[in-house]
Amino acid sequence: MTQHASDPARQIVDARRREMAIEHLLFGTLRFLGERHPELLDSLDASLDHLWDKGPEGERDDEAVREVARRFVGSLRVER
Repeated sequence: MTQHASDPARQIVDARRREMAIEHLLFGTLRFLGERHPELLDSLDASLDHLWDKGPEGERDDEAVREVARRFVGSLRVER
């Protein structure tokens, strides 16, 4: 059975793959920049209060999104 681009299951798989690829590239870029400019990580930490969840009403959890970002920045600090 072949799946077409309009198939919802295929769209979910494609979105997951894009998310994984983007996260890998972004993390690598931030790691590269953070090693050369440690103040970047401080700036990112300071900006997290402005981060919010753009999900549908009733599913939004701004603090959960911020916690993911904090762990992301924290893992960059550990790698330095």
